[in-house]
Amino acid sequence: MAGNSILGIFAKSPIKPLETHMRLVTKCCKKLTPFFVACFENNWEEATKVRKAISLAEQEADTLKRKLRLELPGGLFMPVDRADVLELLTQQDKIANKTKDIAGRILGRQLQIPETLRENFTLYVERCIDATEKAADAINELDDLLETGFRGREVQLVEKIINQLDEIENDTDTMQIALRRDLLAIEKDLNPVDVIFIYQIIEWVGDLADLAERVGARLEIMLAR
Repeated sequence: MAGNSILGIFAKSPIKPLETHMRLVTKCCKKLTPFFVACFENNWEEATKVRKAISLAEQEADTLKRKLRLELPGGLFMPVDRADVLELLTQQDKIANKTKDIAGRILGRQLQIPETLRENFTLYVERCIDATEKAADAINELDDLLETGFRGREVQLVEKIINQLDEIENDTDTMQIALRRDLLAIEKDLNPVDVIFIYQIIEWVGDLADLAERVGARLEIMLAR
């Protein structure tokens, strides 16, 4: 993203880059859906293309992250604590990094999720993506929160979104337990090394929802101050 564009965002609000970064993170994460479709079809050429798109989206988010860290205003004129903004940024960035790691690990081994697990695994991935989108909804309310001085109905709206995010994350925990149980039931029939990596992928996908919940938790801390 061009420097002038970044400066334009800062001119409007110190929060705008954070919101833009979260949208880029969500864009990166949502690409896991077509990525896994390609993997299930054994279309590794298409999976490679999608993984490249994930990497480019992650790089774009990373560029904005560095810009934000360097150019974020400090001092008395900041409407929110600078440390809070940077901590939110860190948690958001971890979502994009984890997305890239998931796609890279799958592609590097051309790892296949067992066919009997694919339906529930797909639902699990989509639910974890739901968590990142819900976190983005919460971050997108920051400007309105600032305008209302972190008071009133806007705070109630954000608290509702954060509660919904917690519910989604709880769903993903339950889905992860079920997937692990189902994998345990068939792991003796699979390549033992592949089994290790499948367990890891299940955990990493769940990390997306966990990290999204941390974004909500950091925002909740800001509301409490």
